[in-house]
Amino acid sequence: MGQKNKLPKSAVVGIVDSAEAWRLAARLRPGTLDALEWRAGCLPDAAAIPASKFPWILTVRDPREGGRGALSTGERQKLFLRLLPGAAFVDVELRSLRAMRRVREEAAAHRIRLIASFHDFHGTSFTPARGREMSLRAADAGADIFKIATRTATPRDIARLLGLFSSPPLPLAVMGMGPLGFSSRLLFAACGSVLNYGWLHRANAPGQWAALELKKMLERR
Repeated sequence: MGQKNKLPKSAVVGIVDSAEAWRLAARLRPGTLDALEWRAGCLPDAAAIPASKFPWILTVRDPREGGRGALSTGERQKLFLRLLPGAAFVDVELRSLRAMRRVREEAAAHRIRLIASFHDFHGTSFTPARGREMSLRAADAGADIFKIATRTATPRDIARLLGLFSSPPLPLAVMGMGPLGFSSRLLFAACGSVLNYGWLHRANAPGQWAALELKKMLERR
């Protein structure tokens, strides 16, 4: 993979989900963050991903997993394909991998790395076996990273997510949302979460750190 696809351990990603967030991202100095995520469903009129000092993660989130705008599968695919040339990584939900096969093929052809993701805003209800099955599905689809973000309200939720780090088939990006979101994100980064997301303009999930603050916290660790 080229240099644009390489990230440091426990990378911090700033989320660009509005024009205001992009204006803030454009003023960041090199080294202040490790990557940026372009949430195309929040910025559907962009003709291309803008140039940046940081590698881009491109996603067009499924409405069932927090995507805005109620975009259809076809609309999401068109956005993906239009913006793909500016990306170093592309994030496709586990449930959308089959429908987004063309996106995956185009990404592979251009050496763009694939993140397969799963989001549950209501709880952390899967068993350890189910969690491993999801990560294996991601690996079988050619993903380079499996990302999972769920609501963490109890120690049991944290324990279930921690269990994913036991001999994972892929590098993991693990995040908690909700009452234990702040503390769990620091814990998962310490355990090896390779991507750790934070907001630039405003939080878009409960328990989410500001990206610059998260970067400082992980550097102090």
